[in-house]
Amino acid sequence: MPATASLAEQSSLPDAAANEEDAIILRAEQVTKVFPGTLALDRVDFQVRRGKVNALVGENGAGKSTLMKILAGVEQPTSGRLIMQGKTVQLHSPHAAEKLGIGIIYQEMNLCANLSVAENIFLGREVAPNGIVDQKTQRERTRQLILRLGHVINPNMLVSDLRIGQQQIVEIAKALAQDVQVLIMDEPTSALSAAEVAVLFKVIDDLRKAGVAIIYISHKLEEITQIGDYVTVLRDGRLVAEEQITQIDVPWIIEKMVGKNPATLFHKATVAVGEEILRVEDVTLPGRAGGNVVDHVSFTLHKGEVLGFYGLMGAGRSELFECLAGLHAEAGGRVWLNGELLKSSSVSERISAGITLVPEDRQREGLVQTLSVADNMLLASLRSYFNGFYLVQRREKHAFQSLIKDLSIKVADPRQLITALSGGNQQKVVIAKSMLTSPKILMLDEPSRGIDVNAKSEIFAIMSQLAQDGFGVLFISSELKEVMAMADRILVLSRGAITSEFLREEATEEGLVAASAVGHGLDAAKDAAGTPPVSEQQEAGQQEVRS
Repeated sequence: MPATASLAEQSSLPDAAANEEDAIILRAEQVTKVFPGTLALDRVDFQVRRGKVNALVGENGAGKSTLMKILAGVEQPTSGRLIMQGKTVQLHSPHAAEKLGIGIIYQEMNLCANLSVAENIFLGREVAPNGIVDQKTQRERTRQLILRLGHVINPNMLVSDLRIGQQQIVEIAKALAQDVQVLIMDEPTSALSAAEVAVLFKVIDDLRKAGVAIIYISHKLEEITQIGDYVTVLRDGRLVAEEQITQIDVPWIIEKMVGKNPATLFHKATVAVGEEILRVEDVTLPGRAGGNVVDHVSFTLHKGEVLGFYGLMGAGRSELFECLAGLHAEAGGRVWLNGELLKSSSVSERISAGITLVPEDRQREGLVQTLSVADNMLLASLRSYFNGFYLVQRREKHAFQSLIKDLSIKVADPRQLITALSGGNQQKVVIAKSMLTSPKILMLDEPSRGIDVNAKSEIFAIMSQLAQDGFGVLFISSELKEVMAMADRILVLSRGAITSEFLREEATEEGLVAASAVGHGLDAAKDAAGTPPVSEQQEAGQQEVRS
């Protein structure tokens, strides 16, 4: 990497300083935020440049989300100040930030499940020229916003009926509906496929050309180097580095984030695969509108094996795991565990048999936000700690303390609320909850979603250790590099069916992408060349947008 002056050194020149001042639309100066017992931000400086993608990176708990909440008016700084277009501003509420043209897309979806897509997008800023909400106009604008993101989603659909990836699209559309000068994107692609990410990047580029300042937070560091103009790195609530993207690479970012060599972060041990532990035959899940969401899927899993599942959003991967976990009574097919046919199909019966699921949406499906870390860990295995009508607290304490140590969960007090933990540590708590049920099969749906590179390495190390201990491990990942690094064998799904199977040593990115696009009417040559796959529905939407 060529030597270069730092941003501070570049801006020390008179002309450069003037240009920098003209380019900066929003600035945080010496911002500190103290929560009870926690110093979340320690005198942080952050500059947001107009018409640029200003990337912000750091481990979970580094202070990124706290800083963004301050810029969005959700939190107020303990000390320091915010300067917007040269003037000191007080952002006492999200509404105050919106009035200044600051919008935010939250990492954890901020939608009302009981409202429609259109109602969510225009919530609090309804189109009502005569005091009566113009539903027709709102629906049409919603349709156009969704099409701009390459999707066709009925504006009248309830958000509760959408998959998490579709909810992410609605969250992004909600932000695009505002007239913003600064748009904060906190993990906007965490639930999106490669094709959807490509469409979003086109939208970001259009916004950048229109002069909108983008603050972009992502744990997918390749995205940062692809889309970003500047990067700022936080560690333990402090600013540790800032640089132009053209002058750095992914290893530089990782080293600044975690303070160690990135080559030591990921390691998948080679494990001798044992006898067959799980056999799945003809698992089928009917779709609401006809056809099958999961279409006669069959596979086997052996002790000590890590089996990866790859595919586009809507391929049926999550639904397959849900069928195996007993979430869909209408599902068909047969499942054998240790050679014994499972006749039970409810969630509790599958957990008792030894099959457990770590869901994709840890916030809504994996955790209870009002409970403590310890209570969340014990939730699925409470019956193990009863003596008659009473819970044996000593036994409970031993269970959660052991797993806190084994999984390296960073928590000051197990009785504090789960919301106090970083995303990576929350994910470990969900895994711990599953482990306390004494499973034989552990299924993990997007286990690295929304967590930093160091937390990812720890989650993958846990998966590897479980495999070494003889467990059967199934996991879903939309990240090609992750599934290729961690899986001993990879199954690719498209339109609910398995389209290909790869051993770890023979898998290629081109092969996985091509297999994931089967049935979508795509040009395989483009896929092999690295063009992200786009569904027929998305292509139709994009053509309508262009026309």
